[in-house]
Amino acid sequence: MLLNLVKNGIEAMQDVATNQRALDISARLLTARRVEVAIADHGYGVPPDLKERLFDAFFTTKKEGMGMGLNICRTIIEFHEGQLWVEDNAGGGSIFRFTLPVAET
Repeated sequence: MLLNLVKNGIEAMQDVATNQRALDISARLLTARRVEVAIADHGYGVPPDLKERLFDAFFTTKKEGMGMGLNICRTIIEFHEGQLWVEDNAGGGSIFRFTLPVAET
């Protein structure tokens, strides 16, 4: 799931000048019981009218895409009591964020 989000971020920057490509991956504790992971690319971003459709089964913006990757990612995350969403990256591109509960020890 994380690998799919990273791959999507890399692919989103294919047409961006090499020296402007950057993929940032970060994680932080939101609370003692919840973690957030963010994958930020510096591609062209997602048009506002497509943001919610990105997670629909069989919807794709890629020529060769099947439209199942983000849908499967969201399903896995939600099965584990988390959330997945996309935001605009202030530096250009998109940020895909997901939350998951922290395992109890």
